[in-house]
Amino acid sequence: MFTMQDVNDTNRMIEENKLDIRTITMGISLRDCGHPDSKVLCRNIYDKVTRTAEKLVQTGEDIEAEYGIPIINKRISVTPIAIAAESCQTDSYVEVARALDAAAKEVGVNFIGGFSALVEKGYTNGDRILIRSIPEALAVTERVCSSVNLGSTKAGINMDCVREMGEIIKLTAERTKDRDALGCAKLVVFANAPEDNPFMAGAFHGVGEPETTIHVGVSGPGVVKRALEDVRGRDFSTVAETIKRTAFKITRVGQLVAQEAARRLGHPFGIIDLSLAPTPAVGDSVAHILEEMGIESCGAPGTTAALALLNDAVKKGGLMASSHVGGLSGAFIPVSEDAGMIAAVERGSLSLEKLEAMTCVCSVGLDMIAVPGDTSAATISAIIADEAAIGMINNKTTAVRIIPVPGKKVGDSVEFGGLLGYSPILAVSKFKSDDFIARGGRIPAPVRSLTN
Repeated sequence: MFTMQDVNDTNRMIEENKLDIRTITMGISLRDCGHPDSKVLCRNIYDKVTRTAEKLVQTGEDIEAEYGIPIINKRISVTPIAIAAESCQTDSYVEVARALDAAAKEVGVNFIGGFSALVEKGYTNGDRILIRSIPEALAVTERVCSSVNLGSTKAGINMDCVREMGEIIKLTAERTKDRDALGCAKLVVFANAPEDNPFMAGAFHGVGEPETTIHVGVSGPGVVKRALEDVRGRDFSTVAETIKRTAFKITRVGQLVAQEAARRLGHPFGIIDLSLAPTPAVGDSVAHILEEMGIESCGAPGTTAALALLNDAVKKGGLMASSHVGGLSGAFIPVSEDAGMIAAVERGSLSLEKLEAMTCVCSVGLDMIAVPGDTSAATISAIIADEAAIGMINNKTTAVRIIPVPGKKVGDSVEFGGLLGYSPILAVSKFKSDDFIARGGRIPAPVRSLTN
């Protein structure tokens, strides 16, 4: 039950502190769409997505109008295309990506995720075709997002795919260089990818999910920042308790919207993903939360500890507020999408190496990192390997969304626009890892994987 105080608190969070529902994401299984003929496959996919998600956008807009809760994005995730299209007799899935893009435009969603492959233990033929298709697919579409999961705590790390993804990211940057490598902003490389993530670019509808489902991603960094302003100078137990209570309130809003959306659309409610997902707007920054705790500038000593406290308290508060919490649920640190992190990079307190340390305790990984265009494929692969290792050993999701911007160097900046924001170009180590990446094979799963 919601009390009048709950209503008043929610109104204040929305009006003053930028609380919003970041996304309603409909998951759709495409496992019944397969066909040997590429044209039939694409038609099956287009028809199913447009039929199933026909009322998604309008329903989100109706709920937003009735409840006064901003719902920023309406999105779709689908079965990994490497699985859904594997029976098709073709050497490219670019036409499938076009079908997804057309379907997304028809129903009015801003992104559709699932141009994906799961290869932590090795490739199938469909996986190989999908990965080779990524650069062109992201160049010729507007709303398609792609992801590859190449490592897990149970399986180890597929280092052959690590090597290949460095090359794929470079090719994607080159194919979209006229848009400052925007294609790379829609491509994420995972370890331990969750099957029910509603956030892009990494959303896909996992093989363990039902036919359809409704996931909701909630966000409210500004709400947490405002709550911490009231406990300045207090001890960390008070800080943690304040964040927990705030996360509980934020998640209750998401629960309300998710259940209502699921009821109106006639599809089962999946999960609430309580992730503090920042935007470039002032007052909507995870970095500013860390600085409110007493860090002079994000990236200074103590930043990782502050982020660990924040991530843990958000999870604890959210768990008690929803019947089903999943996805990533924690704190995101995407550089180009966070005004505080952009400022920290510009003033020199935040580096790629410090961001990597922070990924050990946040809910994802190196996110929206713009690097010099001449960064080699092998160096990008090595950065992916480091992140995958952090995820594998710590049994957590890690990811890399890195953007080598052609023609840009340290000291330049790049503008992506909208929620993707802008970023200074971060410096990358000049020392090489080419021989390490060239080894290939698999890094074995750690001892902690043997839990049966």
